[in-house]
Amino acid sequence: MPDGWMCARNDRCGRRKETGHGSVKMTEEQKEQFIREIPAVADAAALRETVWINDRKLPFREAPAPITDAQIQDAEDRLERFAPYIAAAFPETGDGLIESPFQEIPRMREWISRHEGTALQGRLFLKRDSDLAVSGSVKARGGIYEVLKHAESLAVEAGLLRTTDDYSVLMEPRFREFFSQYKIQVGSTGNLGLSIGLMGSKLGFHVIVHMSADARQWKKDLLRERGAEVIEYASDYTNAVKEGRTRSEQDPTSYFVDDEKSEDLFLGYATAGKRIAGQIADAGLVVDRKHPLFVYIPCGIGGAPGGITYGLKRIYGDDVHCFFTEPTEACCMLLGLATGCHNQVCVQDFGISGRTAADGLAVTRPSALVGRIIQPLLSGDITIQDKDLFPLLRALYQTEGIFIEPSSCAGFAAFLMQDRMKEYIRREHLEAWMPDAVHVVWATGGSLVPEETRKEYLGAMSLA
Repeated sequence: MPDGWMCARNDRCGRRKETGHGSVKMTEEQKEQFIREIPAVADAAALRETVWINDRKLPFREAPAPITDAQIQDAEDRLERFAPYIAAAFPETGDGLIESPFQEIPRMREWISRHEGTALQGRLFLKRDSDLAVSGSVKARGGIYEVLKHAESLAVEAGLLRTTDDYSVLMEPRFREFFSQYKIQVGSTGNLGLSIGLMGSKLGFHVIVHMSADARQWKKDLLRERGAEVIEYASDYTNAVKEGRTRSEQDPTSYFVDDEKSEDLFLGYATAGKRIAGQIADAGLVVDRKHPLFVYIPCGIGGAPGGITYGLKRIYGDDVHCFFTEPTEACCMLLGLATGCHNQVCVQDFGISGRTAADGLAVTRPSALVGRIIQPLLSGDITIQDKDLFPLLRALYQTEGIFIEPSSCAGFAAFLMQDRMKEYIRREHLEAWMPDAVHVVWATGGSLVPEETRKEYLGAMSLA
């Protein structure tokens, strides 16, 4: 990016200083200007929990559509084609369509109301991507989809597979032998690596997962147990991605799953919109102006929440209100969106560490792709301190018997900031309709967490 580039927020990112490593660094003057002008950025820099309301959200009909409905349908069709293979390779999926439960959590709603001293208006549901088959997290949507698309492309090009075939044929040894000639590489804090590693290894690929210092040991152990190669780094997620990309580019047999800018990952996540729309209808819920839908999605680099938001907006338009949620110590997407600088800003620019107990969200620089796509559609971004994650984790387990990762608990951030959320509700003229609102927290991971680690998390803090 040349010096003097102009960001999406006119000239507010201004002229940047080259670091000598092909990237740019924010000046002190720029940082102070953003802190003065944008209250949520000031809160973020001070590590305070905050709500940023997107002042650039457009009415749905006016928002650009860089990803078409036809592209999302193509992704849905591909997942349908692979269903016979997935059903055979992973019998726990049943019909081979990897999907998670949608469940009302009324006792957790009561706990929130009691804990916050304010009754939560509307009904509260959990989208349990924490229980997705194969890899136990939301990354099963995008990560597995991209692996399947790559496998299909290779096999079709080699004349081994036709898109009209029954894809259970991929269970035959000749396909494992064929895919073993190729590598798939990815940089990850954990969950994306699990989805790529578990599906890629099952197909026969040599999978190499470049894992940052934030990744949990049990995730590394599970990947190695399932046949993936894990390369560990003492540095953060951004560097793990950079190293993985560089190594992959040097190997003609290697394919790199680029979480920073992959359209295929985005499309895999976007298919969730149609899936949950069916579950919402099956639950007898109505979504319209008088029955607004609020969805809260934990965010790391932004691919999963961005794709899900895009898919939901394509279905519900202005009647769905999507918020990203992030740890205060790794709020890269809030900074990218609020400043308009997107991937040209990182949390370290504002003196933020990037270290968080929400390991799946420990990302310091937002996606180059997602921020620009989602800026006109997203309602806002909410941050939460690590100290608030574990009481929520324990509360959900004690009230509903559901275990999720600390990262997933970030999805409850809005309910700790209800006074600040009222500003958005007033702005959207929703006050009269909030008693009939539906709130959905998107649980992004948890089912594969080992029992010993679960006990550690559940005992980490006393229930407030």
